[in-house]
Amino acid sequence: MIEYLTLMVKRGEGQLKKIQVMIRPFKLDEVKIALVEAGVMGMTVSDVRGFGRQKGQAEPYRGSEYTVEFLPKIQIEIVSEDKQADMVVAQIIAANRTGEFGDGKIFISPVEEVIRIRTGEKNLDAI
Repeated sequence: MIEYLTLMVKRGEGQLKKIQVMIRPFKLDEVKIALVEAGVMGMTVSDVRGFGRQKGQAEPYRGSEYTVEFLPKIQIEIVSEDKQADMVVAQIIAANRTGEFGDGKIFISPVEEVIRIRTGEKNLDAI
């Protein structure tokens, strides 16, 4: 039984998490600054559109009102060491929360493996 527990601890070391974040576009700079100050070395940013509880919004166009169902959002993807994931998430929440609908979502999932194409480095060495 002791050998099994030791094996589980060793296998858990160095695990990676992918943190995927959907936020409002105007919050990107604040989130980026907070993450860079916290030591995050890289991230991927994409322009996306979607809706959640906001359910779109009505906007006037040439005298008529149209419902925009898919609102512009920013998607940020970060791969971090498991032990740093909570800190990264806390920084994102602190920089992004307004208390209103549309503040966004954070999805966290395990990463099996990362490979840097240029060097062949793997996992922690690759990020």
